Amino acid sequence: MIKAGIIGGSGYTGGELIRLLLHHPQVEINFIYSTTRAGTRVSTTHTDLLGVTTLEFTDKADPDTDVVFLCLGHGNSRKFLQEHPFFEKTRIIDLSSDFRLKKDSAFQGRNFVYGLPELYREEIKNAGNIANPGCFATAIQLALLPLAAAQLLGDEVHVNATTGSTGAGVSLSPTTHFSWRENNMSHYKAFTHQHLNEINESLAYKQSRKGKLWFVPNRGDFTRGIWATAYTHFKGSLEEAYALYGDYYAQAPFAQVSPEPISLKPVINTNQCHLHLHLHEGMLLISSAIDNLLKGASGQAVQNMNLMFGLDEEAGLRLKSIVH
Repeated sequence: MIKAGIIGGSGYTGGELIRLLLHHPQVEINFIYSTTRAGTRVSTTHTDLLGVTTLEFTDKADPDTDVVFLCLGHGNSRKFLQEHPFFEKTRIIDLSSDFRLKKDSAFQGRNFVYGLPELYREEIKNAGNIANPGCFATAIQLALLPLAAAQLLGDEVHVNATTGSTGAGVSLSPTTHFSWRENNMSHYKAFTHQHLNEINESLAYKQSRKGKLWFVPNRGDFTRGIWATAYTHFKGSLEEAYALYGDYYAQAPFAQVSPEPISLKPVINTNQCHLHLHLHEGMLLISSAIDNLLKGASGQAVQNMNLMFGLDEEAGLRLKSIVH
């Protein structure tokens, strides 16, 4: 059994990791770290785990652990690793943005591989540490990578994507209160969102291009999920586009290309990304739907762990959606 530790277990992504790992056939949770909940039962915070586990939060991190998941706020993972060194053999999977960019990927003798399996599967299998992609970045990259890999991504790419309120974390802010979010919608960080950097690095790995990716993120009136639409010029036919995407994702268990229109709800509570293509007057529209807490965070982290340890990639991730 793989001994796993979770740092920051009281938040949304930490809670999802606990749920996934409790039911993973080859993982044993070694500790769940939380300075604000230490000594309390996990089920008092994540109430759906009542009767599922008697584990308690702790404020002590066991350095002798096979894999540690860092579910901390952006900028805090580096600080935590400085203050809490783990054994060299311990593999780190960081869910923050601290190590995602190439310029930030080396830290304290550790090298972090960008953990998008549909792009870096072989590198992940041999990695000692993983920088888990951002949620928006995952949905958008999966929408565009087949085009980039075929050197067909247009110079101008426009993306509009909407995320649920869980994307903002558990801490309340003026735009996460129910009374603000209900029956409401707005955009934020238009054209400047932090996930643009990692998206551009991944696309450049497949295709060198001079154009820009214009991204408008939105806050949606729902709790979880990301619905993204991207469009760019495409000279081929719709059949050629589908063949391109089908070939690229032929060996990807969590990326499904649908000839029928897709919607958000079927991917919620799963590690799947659903993709749909539409061509109009030379403009290819790609729709992409993921669960921001699973394929966009904790589910992808477990997928990366499975690859790192030579396990079945789908282990612990055969989840049921909530279509109705």
